[in-house]
Amino acid sequence: MSPPDVPPGAILQRDKTTYAIVPRIPGGLLNLETLQRLATVVERYRIPIVKITSGQRLALVGMTANQLDDIWHDLGLEAGKATELCLHYVQVCPGNTVCAFGIRDSLSFGMALEDYFAGRDFPAKVKIGVSGCPFTCAESIVRDVGLIGKKKGWTVSFGGSSTRSPRAGDILAEELTDDQAHDLVDRCLSFYAEHAKKKERTARFVERIGIEAIRSAVLNP
Repeated sequence: MSPPDVPPGAILQRDKTTYAIVPRIPGGLLNLETLQRLATVVERYRIPIVKITSGQRLALVGMTANQLDDIWHDLGLEAGKATELCLHYVQVCPGNTVCAFGIRDSLSFGMALEDYFAGRDFPAKVKIGVSGCPFTCAESIVRDVGLIGKKKGWTVSFGGSSTRSPRAGDILAEELTDDQAHDLVDRCLSFYAEHAKKKERTARFVERIGIEAIRSAVLNP
């Protein structure tokens, strides 16, 4: 028996009959209105599982296909990407907005990066980590693109992975302003989009062509 067609924005679960959805929540920030809508939806549709994901998003799990359109309508949120070849999320720490250790504004910068790259196609899924200090609570060094806030500016890394073949990202530049860091990330992901194989994550891309080739391309455009 063939599996059912999966509705847009949904993930078929292992029982082959129920689905999960992951609303897009930039920066993992939730306001009162969104929380109230989420609570209403969970109660109204008797959603059995609500899970905070590793990417600072919420997964609603256990719905049937005929519930999904109504749930998305009532949530009023965009679908977050979970399987598509694109930016999946930007993971951010609280930064200097509230954290005593925060050096740079990771929240604002991370959400700006997500808005900028959301909807752009890539050879494989892309995850970005933005940490407001060297404690790297956003796991920046094992993300495809990592940013670490320091007193003199941002440090940018590329090619990290937390998969079953983990890899620490290579440092490309340090002491960058917001604009400089944003431009470098853009150049990195544009180069990656142009030259990587389909479904080749950045870690494997770096291993295949070499970090020096990437440095040459993105640091001296």
